[in-house]
Amino acid sequence: MSARLVLVLGGTRSGKSRFGLRRASELAHGAAVTYLATARAGDPELDDRIRRHRADRPVDWPTIDVGTDLAANVRRVPTASTILLDGLTLWLSAVAGDDPADIDAILDGPFAAAVDAFRQRDAPAVIVSDELGLGMVPLDPVARAFRDLQGIAHQRLAAEAHEVYLLVAGIPLTLRDR
Repeated sequence: MSARLVLVLGGTRSGKSRFGLRRASELAHGAAVTYLATARAGDPELDDRIRRHRADRPVDWPTIDVGTDLAANVRRVPTASTILLDGLTLWLSAVAGDDPADIDAILDGPFAAAVDAFRQRDAPAVIVSDELGLGMVPLDPVARAFRDLQGIAHQRLAAEAHEVYLLVAGIPLTLRDR
């Protein structure tokens, strides 16, 4: 990884998005940041979350809705622009669809392509993701497969990242800073 890669993990309402926004802004040194959005509008609660996230970031930050081809969208971002991806969990969910059982196909396919696209960048990137592995083991096999997919994806990103943070109750815990 040539450019600085930052991985920000945390549970629901842990402050991870706010921290990711602040870290991306710091890394951009006053320049605009390109926001890669993964949430898809469609229900009132999620629509409200999307609205609040938009209101929290500077209006001059361009936004790209990534869909399922994250790698192509990372490559679309101007080479000097810092990236803020929020969040990896919703993107993996979109890629996995209703059956994340073939974890290797996802990790070796679209996920690996996305990591490679980040690897080729000259500007920093901040990736925000939900930490799902701290709770109960889900009874549903699809939910277990997705939790496993997310956990392995986090391990692979963390192995490449220069900085890794875990947000708990709004407090960032530094797991790596090299």
